[in-house]
Amino acid sequence: MNITQPNLYNRNDVLQVSFSLDGKQIKKSLKLKDTKANRKLALTQIIPQLIIKANSGEFFKNTKIPTVDEFSKVSFEIHKNDRKAFTQKSYIRSYELHIKPIFGNMKIDKIKPSLIASWQNNLLEKLASSTVQTIRIIFYTMLDDALRDEFINKNPIALIKAPKSEETRLKKPFSREEINKILNFITPKMKAYFAIGFYTGMRTGEIIGLKWSDIDLSKKSINISRAIRQGVEGTPKTKNSIREIEILDVLIPYLKTHRELSKENSVYVFETYNNNPFTTSDKISSHYWKPCLVKENIEYRNLYQMRHTFASMMISNGEDILWVANMLGHKDSTTTLEKYARYIKQEKRSRGSFLIEQN
Repeated sequence: MNITQPNLYNRNDVLQVSFSLDGKQIKKSLKLKDTKANRKLALTQIIPQLIIKANSGEFFKNTKIPTVDEFSKVSFEIHKNDRKAFTQKSYIRSYELHIKPIFGNMKIDKIKPSLIASWQNNLLEKLASSTVQTIRIIFYTMLDDALRDEFINKNPIALIKAPKSEETRLKKPFSREEINKILNFITPKMKAYFAIGFYTGMRTGEIIGLKWSDIDLSKKSINISRAIRQGVEGTPKTKNSIREIEILDVLIPYLKTHRELSKENSVYVFETYNNNPFTTSDKISSHYWKPCLVKENIEYRNLYQMRHTFASMMISNGEDILWVANMLGHKDSTTTLEKYARYIKQEKRSRGSFLIEQN
């Protein structure tokens, strides 16, 4: 078929597309608000798919309505290049666990809002609201793709309120006494892992992704450009997480000792017996972290609390908030303040004293 290049235009704040197909003028709503992000989506994903369908003759075919499971493969394929490999893998796993068992065999146009509401309520009985929100996003995106392909007229999830947000991770920083107990107990070959966690605030995936080439002891700096999550090596969590951080003096002895204990040809700072990096921090947690907390009679918190401990410890002791934000890889100090404002040390002073007239 002969198709002209589709053109985007705005109609009542909704994106429309027009083109000529074998001489016939076609106008079609994309059912998306006219925003910068949606225009990019239309140009990079929707219009290219439309052209493919036109050239294959599929555009005018009466398409069979797919099941949720059939369409899930299409949706995941659409988004594989705009998601990190780890995110895509995690989303597919969540789909298999929480969406497919309930909706997989249903035709995608038969999903009712009432069923969505019941499903969401059942998830909330066993999962944190933040986890349910993520699962909901996966399903919402899938149904939105189906809406654009005109398999459905409305996205049923849009009619059901999302669960209220909770604090994703309860922050329970370790005391300095607890930090010392942990570092004294841990076997020498893993002390540096926990010392880095407590004294840099790096994420666990960033720590196991560290290479010796990232560490410059002469400059007292660490370059963070990668992370390993669920066995997938990629960039850190956000663009701002790619950063250079300072090595505090307290950390230097741990790094030097660990370098001496490591094999001369080691590439990664932390390697398994097979000279490979750890794929996750799960084994580090089960083999070293949990036994230590039990033995030292320290209340259990997960490994991520090392990051919270660093942030709260630095802020409560008056370190510059901008420096802390950079160490954590936050976009700016606003994010850091939102998370850790409670730890800012407040000096006792007379408030409003400037209002008293000076005699």
